[in-house]
Amino acid sequence: MVARPDKRALKAVLIDLSGTLHIDDTAVPGAQEALKKLRNASVTVKFVTNTTKESKRNLLERLHRLNFDVQENEIFTSLSAARSLIEQKNHRPLLLVEDSALEDFTGIDTSEPNAVVIGLAPEHFNYQTLNKAFRMILDGAPLIAIHKARYYKRKDGLALGPGPFVTGLEYATDRKASVVGKPEKTFFMQDARDDVGGAQNAGMLGILVRSGKYREGDENKISPPPHLTCDSFPDAVEHILQNLL
Repeated sequence: MVARPDKRALKAVLIDLSGTLHIDDTAVPGAQEALKKLRNASVTVKFVTNTTKESKRNLLERLHRLNFDVQENEIFTSLSAARSLIEQKNHRPLLLVEDSALEDFTGIDTSEPNAVVIGLAPEHFNYQTLNKAFRMILDGAPLIAIHKARYYKRKDGLALGPGPFVTGLEYATDRKASVVGKPEKTFFMQDARDDVGGAQNAGMLGILVRSGKYREGDENKISPPPHLTCDSFPDAVEHILQNLL
């Protein structure tokens, strides 16, 4: 979870979703009420997420089922950032994303692909598909990583994110990926290190919560270090209301 202050008062709070407000279909205890408290304060609330396993519409439906007061136009996803780049560059992408996320690329021409776009795609991370991407990149196709998270939190524990697969393609092709999601500064201006470290590098205050994919000592791996480390989103909200407004 991240917040951007100025010298007089904090004006906006950018909130991560997965691991901060919810884990899969389970809300973080007290998160709904904490969000209501934050909305009652004189601060703008927006949501930023690297989630690539589902479309924005599906994500919004999940949040509504969990009784979170969130509107579609308040959510900015790394899928949105990837689509913007694809349209800007007139790419025809090979989309390595989950089928449930393809909705956010409706209308994008994917015939005869000339770019590789990779997000979280467990069903597509097989040798045949990755080898196709490898050959395309060798032939000059740009590699676009929706994000490079090392891992993420599921109900059954931590699971590999797209980062290891992106890094593998970078290593095999000797090419560097363009990253459009967190922790890139452009994502904010438009894993724990990605979320909070990226926010702070963009000139914001970063608050790390110990829910989700947090592992002991993560706060020591972030540079610059987080403004604060809290047990959960409700604790972070209390700190914001009492000390930053």
